[in-house]
Amino acid sequence: MDIEISEFANLPTVFGKFKIIAFKENFKEHLVIMNDLIDNKNEAVNVRIHSECITGDTLGSLKCDCGEQLRASLDYIEKNGGLILYLRQEGRNIGLLNKINAYALQDKGFDTIEANHQLGFKADERTYEIVDFILNHFGIKEINLLTNNPEKLQGLKSVKIVKRIPIIIKANKFNKNYLEIKKNQMGHLLDE
Repeated sequence: MDIEISEFANLPTVFGKFKIIAFKENFKEHLVIMNDLIDNKNEAVNVRIHSECITGDTLGSLKCDCGEQLRASLDYIEKNGGLILYLRQEGRNIGLLNKINAYALQDKGFDTIEANHQLGFKADERTYEIVDFILNHFGIKEINLLTNNPEKLQGLKSVKIVKRIPIIIKANKFNKNYLEIKKNQMGHLLDE
């Protein structure tokens, strides 16, 4: 992999003070947000792998739980240590334009998976090779993974997942069906 890595910078937020660093992979610039530099690599590090969601993370969309998961993860990492890998894989890696087209199909009655299929995509197009690269870069061998997605548990090759930490988000009237689809058809672990 040909990866360009930025310097560390300070990132004060409403959640607390973090450090940020970017990893450029081809045309995608992924971010790592951590509450401090990782000192003890012999212990499992708390890690959230979060795929970009402009509508949820930035615009506060209620159609998904992405923004709430990101905010809950920032809060958790600030209090408990660790890092967030913010991957530039918008719309489960179909891109923003296609995601908006998928939203339009959802407005016509398709669920999130059917909409992706109508556009010629799999339910989830994301890959996690960059995650292995980033964790190796920091010398991280064991992690506690903040996730509800079992695909992420299977997708990592270079680290041991010591435990899964669920991210509990309450459904709202706009994302209730979306969360049911994630649970029933994509296997997301949402019952905890």
